[in-house]
Amino acid sequence: MSNNYKKMSLSYMLKNKLIKNKLNLHEPFFDEDEKKILNKSISLKNVSTAGNTTNIFEKKIAQLTNVKYAIATNSGTSALHLALIACGIEKGDEVLMPSLNYIATANACLYLGAIPHFVDVEYDTLGIDVDRLLIYLNKISTVRKKVCFNKITKRKIKAIAPLHIFGHPCKIDKIKTIAKKFKLFLIEDAAEGLGSYFKRKHVGTFGDMGVLSFNGNKIITTGAGGAILTNNKKLAKRIFSLSTINKINHKWKYEYNEIGYNYRMPSLNSSLGIAQIKKLQFFIKKKRKIFLIYKKIFKNQTLFKLFEEAKYCKSNYWLQTIILNKNNKKIRDKFINLAHKQNLNIRPVWRPVHKSKHMLRFPKMELKNTNDLENRIINLPSSPSVIKFLRN
Repeated sequence: MSNNYKKMSLSYMLKNKLIKNKLNLHEPFFDEDEKKILNKSISLKNVSTAGNTTNIFEKKIAQLTNVKYAIATNSGTSALHLALIACGIEKGDEVLMPSLNYIATANACLYLGAIPHFVDVEYDTLGIDVDRLLIYLNKISTVRKKVCFNKITKRKIKAIAPLHIFGHPCKIDKIKTIAKKFKLFLIEDAAEGLGSYFKRKHVGTFGDMGVLSFNGNKIITTGAGGAILTNNKKLAKRIFSLSTINKINHKWKYEYNEIGYNYRMPSLNSSLGIAQIKKLQFFIKKKRKIFLIYKKIFKNQTLFKLFEEAKYCKSNYWLQTIILNKNNKKIRDKFINLAHKQNLNIRPVWRPVHKSKHMLRFPKMELKNTNDLENRIINLPSSPSVIKFLRN
């Protein structure tokens, strides 16, 4: 390996040239607590959507995030889908969302025949660029009778779905102001943000609804699962009904109000979540330590900067993230390839959603920051167990 490549190597920076076992991006952590509660659920045959386990998990999530209602679902994507339905999103309606994003929000729009409308992000938080978005909406939209219309497409713009990326809060207070001005439903994608706070308020609780994910790679996991947060009783009631196939509550009759979805989180998954949520503060403490260790290790390098929380935020640091300097963005793939050869499973940020083949036709503002950051963002190994490796 040439000296230049050697200096570019993440393993070289970590002063650990031999990594025997693959260091993955993010892995769940389980101990006897999870085994015990899962065995109990199995012994009680409490594994499906019947039973009280999911209700208990929902109460714990609501208490943690300080909302009145939490409805647990079988995935973060299904939670997004239900949130859009509950907001009255219909065929042809536009939903604003960042393109620097996981594809679930855009796909959930397409399930309804709605239109993803892609907006740009800022460098400070990697969240929606609120200043440029305001200029953009003032130019392309108008509000008539409390409804926002796109003057170019003639369609309604119904909602905005900001993302708290990698666990870092976006400028949700300013986004909320924009949503209010343009009469938009505010659906927070806090899938990665459990345990993160913006100005001492939990993310996902600023808008009409917030969405969490408990996938296997999240800070706590239910194996597969998600949840919708809201303080609106009417929305909560509708979402719960939608998630349980809209079945009328009766001991033995099978009657339904309208189309519904089999999206309720099963009890077995909820049991896992009950054990995991007890460890959340432990996980966050570990992740914040990992950030500080990375920060110390990378102090004198010049290839990139380590992304960190804003002053007004407390991040769960779900995924540790570096951003290559602009003049180094061409080395991204070489940097990642070197890391993988050394058993460090790092990854680039998702390909911006607007570049996916089935998304090319949808409206978008100028996405200069998104297109730039695509080639510069890299996520590092971030599991709680990584701390042992970094201390070697």
